[in-house]
Amino acid sequence: MQRPVRFSRPLFTSLTLLSAFLLFQVEPLIAKLILPWFGGSAAVWTACLLFFQVMLLGGYAYAHWLSQRAATVQRGVYLALLALSLLMLPIVPAAGWQPQGGEDPLLRILGLLAATVGLPFLMLASTSPLLQAWAAQSGGGTAYRFYAVSNAGSMAGLLTYPVLVEPYLTGHQQAWMWSAGYGLFAVLAAAAAWRERGVDAGPPDEAPGAAPTRVERMRWLLLAACPSALLLAVTVHMTERIAAIPFLWVLPLSLYLLSFILAFDADRWYRRGVWGPLAAIALPLTGWLVSGTERISDLGLLGLKTAIGLLSAAVFVLFLVCHGELARRRPAAAHLTSFYLTLAAGGAAGGALITVVAPYCFHALYDLPIVLSATTFLLVSLLWEAGGKRRAGGWRPAAVMLVAGMSVGFAYSLGRETWDSFAYARLLARNFYGSLVVYDDEMPRPKGPVRVLRNGSIDHGEQFLEAENRRYATTYYGHNSGVGRALAVLMQRGPVNVGVVGLGAGTLAAYGRSGDRFTFYEINPEVVRIAETQFTFLRDCPAPHQIVTDDARLALAREAPRQFDLLALDAFSGDSIPVHLLTQEAFRLYWRHLKPDGVLAVHVSNKYLALAPVAALAAAEDGKDARMLSYGGNDVDEESSSDWVLITSRPGFFEAPQIRPAASGIDGIAGLRMWTDEYSGLWRILR
Repeated sequence: MQRPVRFSRPLFTSLTLLSAFLLFQVEPLIAKLILPWFGGSAAVWTACLLFFQVMLLGGYAYAHWLSQRAATVQRGVYLALLALSLLMLPIVPAAGWQPQGGEDPLLRILGLLAATVGLPFLMLASTSPLLQAWAAQSGGGTAYRFYAVSNAGSMAGLLTYPVLVEPYLTGHQQAWMWSAGYGLFAVLAAAAAWRERGVDAGPPDEAPGAAPTRVERMRWLLLAACPSALLLAVTVHMTERIAAIPFLWVLPLSLYLLSFILAFDADRWYRRGVWGPLAAIALPLTGWLVSGTERISDLGLLGLKTAIGLLSAAVFVLFLVCHGELARRRPAAAHLTSFYLTLAAGGAAGGALITVVAPYCFHALYDLPIVLSATTFLLVSLLWEAGGKRRAGGWRPAAVMLVAGMSVGFAYSLGRETWDSFAYARLLARNFYGSLVVYDDEMPRPKGPVRVLRNGSIDHGEQFLEAENRRYATTYYGHNSGVGRALAVLMQRGPVNVGVVGLGAGTLAAYGRSGDRFTFYEINPEVVRIAETQFTFLRDCPAPHQIVTDDARLALAREAPRQFDLLALDAFSGDSIPVHLLTQEAFRLYWRHLKPDGVLAVHVSNKYLALAPVAALAAAEDGKDARMLSYGGNDVDEESSSDWVLITSRPGFFEAPQIRPAASGIDGIAGLRMWTDEYSGLWRILR
């Protein structure tokens, strides 16, 4: 008996688009909601990406298992899990998941995400492959086109979040809106499942084809793992070593999704004869761009926009070649759920390499050179395979041998240059919060050589090595800086109680005197270890000092009022201060720990973000005065250019001779709203 066709293309297309849209809307949404709990680190985003990749694997595994079951089992299981997933709404993280301080946050982040959005994400992730299986079984034509539709919905969800959602809705409003969208998805998904209640009736519309071999499945796995690892490695590289622009993670992920869309939409987009040679150019270009930090971040040879554009174009070529080769190898529709399952496993493996293996096994940013070398060998092996299928007497085998030899040379050169770039280091350290390098700079200086602490491309402290100059405050904390001038005024009255958010090398301890008291808040235990063992600011400080290893906001919220004379806000993630330290709730927490006439010093030096107007809004909100103190730097004393905002209600403070010549007003930004824990918009403050 012929099976009735229940396939509805409009319903399936709408459901595919909506599920993919929600899938990629929830990723930045939930990451932003939990970001303040984990120090505002960019690593929170990569940890979230790992969770999403693992859950994508789970969704594809569920879809593969379910598609092999009888129709009544499929419908019953699917509808039951769909109903259970609604019980997790709204997707607002529970306060009990906040860290207690001191522990590695990765497992806590993964557990929090599983408890908050795990089952809804699983159902969304399984939608595309499951609908494609139902479409193929119901005579729905080219099921793989739905994969391109799914990726188009994913890109729409990703790109609309920072432009249309984040600037206008608070965090909880976003969570509730998303939950409403998920409710609509559940209704449509239930309708689709009910329509397909007879999909196992009758013979298949399409011959199942030969089952993929283990070798072919391994190729699928590797072709999925390499671009996934490349995506995360490039994201880490961009945020840590080129520029800490808050939206840079959107760029590589968008290119990654675009390559999926083009590769699986139609065969006309990926032509091996065109994109293969481009990949041969993109690989060494990417290696050249990433092998030397100064080449890009210090703008030695390229402007920043040009460097980012070239790197983005190069990795897009590599994404498209890998995904194009995957699309060329896709099996018959009967095997599509196992195909997607293998792709998801490869994506999760690539993500785990960068998010789990690299931070805990590598001492520095070796990830990208390793992934580039692996991608090179994978693509050469595919070229070797294609050349071997051609006649042996032509020029192609010789060309393949030449390319293979060049690839080996490229991998060796890239590895050698990466090794040499870290050979000067006294210490390399890496963990969840980033990579740190300590090195001695022996260049001639009036006060002798310096020891430097660097996070990515940003200096986080320097100290003169000669004994007579070791207690000299350098870089952003010199005597002519905003914080240095503020301390000079406050110390005239006698001992001071100073709080510092962000330890770095411990440079501000250079101001400590007998009778003063310093409290440092530092979330990264590796920074604490380095400050205590590689630098002597803390050891040389005659003032009693305490280090609280925890996120400053969480620690200050638990503590009784500290009665600080000055609280210096100097916590940086790359080149950007964590947003959760600049919200209205955060500033009111600072006022609680400052004396009534105390001074808040906010370090706002930043190439890409105008942070001073945000601090000025917070000051005005609570009736305090704010001034900007900018300093151009001094090479003789190793003082860097810096911008500090000083906020206080202390009478006459800004008229003090140390402050008045350097202080200036702060211009507002039209349309800028006060940031809160529920709302922060970075677009308006981009320089």
